[in-house]
Amino acid sequence: MKNVLLLATTTGYQIRSFGQAAQKLGVRLVFASDRCDQLDDPWADRAIPVRFHDEIGSVGDVVASCENPIHGVIAVGDRPTVLAAALAREFDLPGNPLAAVAASRNKLASRQVFRDAGLPTPSFEVVSIDADPARLAAGRSYPLVIKPLALSASRGVMRVDAEADFVPAFTRLRTLLQSIDVRAERDTAHDQVLIESFIPGREYAVEAAISRGFFQVFAIFDKPDPLDGPFFEETIYVTPSRAPLDEQEAIVRHVERATRALGLRYGPVHGECRVNDTGVFVLEVASRPIGGLCSRAVRLQSSAGAAASLEEVLLRHAIGEDISGYHHSKDASGVMMIPIPARGIFRGVSGVSDAMAVDGIDDVQITAKIDEILVPLPEGHSYLGFIFASADHPERVERALREAHARLKFSIEKAPIMARR
Repeated sequence: MKNVLLLATTTGYQIRSFGQAAQKLGVRLVFASDRCDQLDDPWADRAIPVRFHDEIGSVGDVVASCENPIHGVIAVGDRPTVLAAALAREFDLPGNPLAAVAASRNKLASRQVFRDAGLPTPSFEVVSIDADPARLAAGRSYPLVIKPLALSASRGVMRVDAEADFVPAFTRLRTLLQSIDVRAERDTAHDQVLIESFIPGREYAVEAAISRGFFQVFAIFDKPDPLDGPFFEETIYVTPSRAPLDEQEAIVRHVERATRALGLRYGPVHGECRVNDTGVFVLEVASRPIGGLCSRAVRLQSSAGAAASLEEVLLRHAIGEDISGYHHSKDASGVMMIPIPARGIFRGVSGVSDAMAVDGIDDVQITAKIDEILVPLPEGHSYLGFIFASADHPERVERALREAHARLKFSIEKAPIMARR
């Protein structure tokens, strides 16, 4: 039996998808996570406790804890990617260079790499979170975007349209970067803020893998909702793309150029870009698959027509199998990440059965928990749930997702303001 080491920060939905794929393939998963470094196997999955801020120490812990040979390493989420690269090297397995993965995780480093490679790049600079925002605001060209260097899912990213708006936005981002959960990551990147010019245009995502030197594209996702700010919450992903063929080719070409410029050379790739009349601007390239339940919208099949999940294909790749015959199915598919409309306490949802009755809807998953405190962007980093759809055309997928969402009614109670002592 082949053993694949899976690194993740949580016991989230994608872990279960990998578990189902592993069972199908007869692969044994070995978990490593920072969620259990203070507890004794709290989820009873024998996960190896690691610290993603301490790659050197964690490599030794993992090696000492692995009882059987490791045949592949996969990272789920951004934070585990550097440790995954270090472990692949330690186990003498195919993987990415540490410097390449570190650069892909840092928005400033990525911007510098893309610029030096001649890729279209916004003007940008990095400043300390302790800088005086009033001084920073003066004399700039607006609109611009301020963002953290190492948070994912658009967390902390804000558009600023005028000098008068800069100070409150910068102060808000500073507060987020100094919050307990962010500082717990012990990442020095959180001591800085990236300021860059706003890029107008249509946004796309690319799901791919580098296999045997070939950049293999599984899906190009349209993001049909305009992502113009003030925050950049993603909602709908639909594939195949409805962009003109030459634009799709340009998207793939630029994401591949950015991937290779970073030095990534193995495994899953998730890229994000914006396209306007001046070109394709690659926003980021990550050495991991699309996150959470969204991977269900990547519906693959083999050259023989057998259906396969993204997790199955990535596991096959991790253990050395040829995945060149896998491609996206002929049907269109999509997912809506249900946005959190306001801060408050989640009390429940109605209309799920009505949403499921919409033609084309495959599933509705409400992932928010009753009595959970919901936090929207830019401070938040989760969704109310996910809606999945498929049809014979991407336009029908998008329409089904929107109609199903309209049938859901969420009860969110305003959170009480805590009295100050």
